[in-house]
Amino acid sequence: MTNHSDFAPAGEADAVADGLSGKRDVFYQSPDGLQLYAADYGPMDAPLTVLCMHGLTRNHKDFEPLISKLDLPCRFLSVDVRGRGASDRDPNRAYSPDVYVGDMIALLTQLQIDKVTLIGTSMGGLMAMIMSQALKGRIQGIVLNDVGPAVNPAGLRRIASYTSDVRSFPDWDSAATAIRDSQHTVFPDFTETDWASFARQTCRETEEGRVEFDYDPAITENMDVSGAGWKVNFMMWRLFGRMKTIPLLTIRGEYSDILIPATAKRMCRRHKQCRLVTVPNRGHAPMLSEPEAVSAISEFLQRQIPAA
Repeated sequence: MTNHSDFAPAGEADAVADGLSGKRDVFYQSPDGLQLYAADYGPMDAPLTVLCMHGLTRNHKDFEPLISKLDLPCRFLSVDVRGRGASDRDPNRAYSPDVYVGDMIALLTQLQIDKVTLIGTSMGGLMAMIMSQALKGRIQGIVLNDVGPAVNPAGLRRIASYTSDVRSFPDWDSAATAIRDSQHTVFPDFTETDWASFARQTCRETEEGRVEFDYDPAITENMDVSGAGWKVNFMMWRLFGRMKTIPLLTIRGEYSDILIPATAKRMCRRHKQCRLVTVPNRGHAPMLSEPEAVSAISEFLQRQIPAA
């Protein structure tokens, strides 16, 4: 069972962020004029830059527990994808992975970053796969967290069932309870403290004192819960095949209903540089602060760091 000290307790989210080396706020403009946000951690002249991209309804804070545990000479950029966190909501509702990838390229261009390693959770992993070709020759390695070229339709339907019901709550305790009720199968060993911390990472307090999820409800409008068709699956597998020269670490939750075992195994058969690590007692998706994930990611990133 995972030690709960590996997940930041409620009230300590700020402490985790404060303990990170030199956190800086980065604001940049998307190609269509939105102001977007990324958090920048670690030395700016580090030999390796790591871009962290979150899942559908999440934000940059997802990666702070992981980053705080990685004692590596790396610069970490953790983004709020458009429509989430401190990034602008999109009045045109252009919420799709290809648009998000354009935003990531704008961020790297503003910061004059050439080579980069990618960590992508769920939707962020799909973005990483697209970026492997959009930034061909510039990607040093990819970590896919609980996602692959084929997504299980049952998992998509489960996610849609709770993301489409966007509510506000009278207080933080109510928000934590609602999140627990919808996602207890994903994190079966979470304590009440863990759920309170989860709420702090995924929600915000309004000016009226209520608590609401920190994303634009419109981000879920383009979700296809009918299941990917043959053509989509075929194209994603072709895209995945073109990643074969890029070192790959695939993280999978033991109980994941998005990245099923057969897909994960097929990924490693087709990608000879792929390592598969399963995080026990987790569904979709691991937090990446679990010991198994931290160890695997630390080892993977160490191999990306150029020799002095």
